[in-house]
Amino acid sequence: MPDVIWLPQALRDVDRLYRFLFEKNPQAAQKAAETILNAAKPLETFPELGTFVPDKPKFRDIFATFGHSSYVIRYTQSPNGSVLITRVWHGKEKGRFI
Repeated sequence: MPDVIWLPQALRDVDRLYRFLFEKNPQAAQKAAETILNAAKPLETFPELGTFVPDKPKFRDIFATFGHSSYVIRYTQSPNGSVLITRVWHGKEKGRFI
């Protein structure tokens, strides 16, 4: 079973998403953070679960459905097989995420 490692930027992303939602609805913010973290758990058993990112072939995305949209969890595998979660964002966010 590979380790799932959340890189610092990915943890900052989760915190940023939590804080954004917390201002509007603290309970929803908690549920959203739990949804994101729980969506990554299957990667412990199925590290190839996600879909390849077309312009970044070493990266994959999984999606954590929340409400009418979803969060995107981007990850890659290290040479030793560990899953490295690199970034997380809301599907409606605009901008460039690696």
